[in-house]
Order: sequence, then structure tokens, then C-alpha cells
Amino acid sequence: MKLIKSHFVFNRSQQNGIFLLVIIIILFQAIYFFADFSSESNSEALSQQEIETFQTQIDSIKLARAEADSVKIYPFNPNYITDFKGYTLGMSVEEIDKLQQFREENKWINSAKDFQKVTGVSDSLLATISPYFKFPEWVAEAEKKKENNRNIPTIKVSNLNTAKSEDLQKINGIGEVLANRIVNYRNKIGGFRSEIQLKDIYGLNYETREKLQQQFKVFKDEEFGLININKAKVLDLVDVPYIKYELAREIIDYRQLHEKISSFEELSKIESFPSDKIDRIQLYLSLN
Repeated sequence: MKLIKSHFVFNRSQQNGIFLLVIIIILFQAIYFFADFSSESNSEALSQQEIETFQTQIDSIKLARAEADSVKIYPFNPNYITDFKGYTLGMSVEEIDKLQQFREENKWINSAKDFQKVTGVSDSLLATISPYFKFPEWVAEAEKKKENNRNIPTIKVSNLNTAKSEDLQKINGIGEVLANRIVNYRNKIGGFRSEIQLKDIYGLNYETREKLQQQFKVFKDEEFGLININKAKVLDLVDVPYIKYELAREIIDYRQLHEKISSFEELSKIESFPSDKIDRIQLYLSLN
């Protein structure tokens, strides 16, 4: 008991110290309970202009993020849209199937109007993706020709395959030499199968060719036999004006290696194949 009592015996200075400590504790407790620590804006509230500035910065960040996450569209030929490509463009499965079915029939889309007619895409989607459509040069030329001919009076059209040199010379820009060159080339290839073959005539520029095609065309009632590229022999392919023996041999080798040629575009994989003339070579071949 004495031991415990000894712990509570203090001299005068110790008692004063303890008393002072208790007062300090009570003082801090009072401050804690009664003082107002709420932040009275040492810094003034944000002005409306500052808030708008911050909001603009946030919107810019969101926009940059959205642009980074979006799919960037590059120019493309709509005839070769794959399932994945169509999906990224926003086309439905039904619209993609319509396009692929159309292409399986070996038909071609040559304008944005054709694309919408075949697929049935909405006007809004067409307006978004059509600026990126990229067609071959001859398609662009054909569309330009249509546009130029809309307001041109009807002109009597003659058969390009029966026209004489004198007839061709009536076209401004075609003299005797060029007219004879057209007739000689026509005889060499056994007759024109399409007006696009006029591109092969040396010295016949684009403007003159356009004028010629307004008055002379290949009549569609003319029937030309097609060579089945999946059954043809080397000598059969050599009959095509644009295919020489060496190229015919390479085509046969490619066909045997891959068992079958499923599309004319495959031919471009052959190193020596003249891809720039595929539109004319197709006039002589079929896939089945």
C-alpha cells in the first residue's frame, strides 16, 4: 500500500506542473470542440471564366481521345469490301451480304449511286463513306463521260467495228494516219470488244478518244466467245491479244499450283502480268 501511495506523492513544483498540463489539455479540448475549422475561402472561389476554361480543356481531351479510338478511313474500292471492312464502316450484315452476292455474279459497282442501289445503305452512311470511294481510272473516265454527255444533244452512233478510215477521220483530232492505225489494230485483235480497247491505240489522247466514243461504239448485239481460264491450254490463252506465250505458261503454272483461279484479281499476283490491262483482258476470259 505504501508502494502505491508513493506514486501519488508530489512536491510543490511537480503539482504546479501537473496543474499546468491539465489546464493546457482542457484548453486544447475546448478549442477542438468550439472552434470553427471550416475553410473560409482563403482563396477566392473559381470565377465563371476559369470554370469554362477548365471545361474547354476537358472537352479537348475527350475529343482527342475519341479521335484516337475512332477508325480512320482511307480511300478504297467498294467492290472489294470484306466482312471486317464493312463492319468498321458501319454496314449491317445484310448490306455486306448483298454486296458480296452482287460481286459473286461478276458484276461491278462503278459509282456511289450503284453502291447504294446494291447494298441499300442509308443516305447518311453513304454520305459518310462515299467520299473515300476510289474507282479505277477507266471507271472515273466513264463517269466523267456520263456527266459531260448529260446535256449534249443526241448524236447518231455508228458501229466501231464496221467504221471505215474515212468515217473515223470525221472526228476532230483524227487524221488519216491515226484513223488507219485504229482500223489496223481492230483487224489485228479480231474486232473491238469494248471501247476501252481504244486506250491501246498509240497517239490517241483522252480528249480525242472521248469524242470518238460519242459517235462510235461497240454494239452489244455482237457475240464474242470467252475462254475459260480454268480449263484453257497455253495456246488458247495466246489467242488473247494481251497474253503472249510466256505469260500464258505462267498463268497455267499458277492455276495448277492453286488448283483454280477464283477471280481475275488473282492474276495480278503473277509477276509479269500486266495489271494495268486487266480491264481489257477480262473481255476475253471467263472463270467457269
